[in-house]
Amino acid sequence: MSLTIASAPGKVILFGEHAVVSGVPALGAAIDLRVRARIEDAPGKLEISIPDMRLVIEGFSLDLITEKVLTEDISKKAILAARYVYAVLKRFDASNLRVVVESEIPPSSGLGSSASVVVATLAALNHHQELGLSLEDLAWESHQVEKEVQSGLGSPMDTALATFGGYQLIQAGPQQSLDLPELDLVVGWTGVPHDTKFEVEKVQNFRTKYPHIVGPIFESIGEISREALNLMKDGQLEELGQLMNANHGLLEAIGVGTKELSDLAYAARGAGEALGAKLTGAGGGGCIIAIPPTDPQGLVKTMTAISQAGGKPFHVATGCEGARLE
Repeated sequence: MSLTIASAPGKVILFGEHAVVSGVPALGAAIDLRVRARIEDAPGKLEISIPDMRLVIEGFSLDLITEKVLTEDISKKAILAARYVYAVLKRFDASNLRVVVESEIPPSSGLGSSASVVVATLAALNHHQELGLSLEDLAWESHQVEKEVQSGLGSPMDTALATFGGYQLIQAGPQQSLDLPELDLVVGWTGVPHDTKFEVEKVQNFRTKYPHIVGPIFESIGEISREALNLMKDGQLEELGQLMNANHGLLEAIGVGTKELSDLAYAARGAGEALGAKLTGAGGGGCIIAIPPTDPQGLVKTMTAISQAGGKPFHVATGCEGARLE
């Protein structure tokens, strides 16, 4: 029986979320939490299994030909994950297959889980079915699939990072891959799902009503992104942390912060002694990122503080490898 396994990384937005819509730069990074997709031949079937997504999505299997649910315990997030997988299979007329997807990325957390599911599934299908897609094709096709499932909302940065890994700068014009050093971060997950579409629309409505207020905030966020690039190249972590704190404050000013996000950010900076911390992604829920102190116990301090503040912490490295066969 032929078997193919591929994986793709998650992502964080380091700087520039929301303001990027006005043309200022945003910086995204692939992280070493991964989604793995396993494809094997299953004559007469087209079956998708989502056995676990960090214990948030309960396992289920669905036979998409008979539409028979193979297990009874189904969560809405698991069904959504299956929709991304099915959209990939449908786009390439794939059949007689069993697809099993496992994720280390919390769903609805702003860490790019949907893009990673799509890219990992398509990377596995590409090899299994000998589709002949290049990495550029893989990124483009994955973006089309994500947009289809999300009614036009999918971010090209998410699928690019899941495909190519590393760092991506997005602004007016095409995205750019960047050569930047790896960065150790602590992610703090609030456990509160976020709604990207709702948060983006909320900010844009605020901007339409008060362009003279929101416009300068966006420009300030853009300046932070530009300066952060130089600081990352030079390894100036303390200054980078200060910019993270400033970026978090500006995101709160446009209304995408929450008590849960700020509790984790301030706990990380306080008892956790983080050099800086900010929300990442659309806001309204999801995660923060923090730069831990550089002493030997730095990671433990920051992770402990986030945990004590009610978050779920985990250590990630940025700039990691993109889609790959396992």
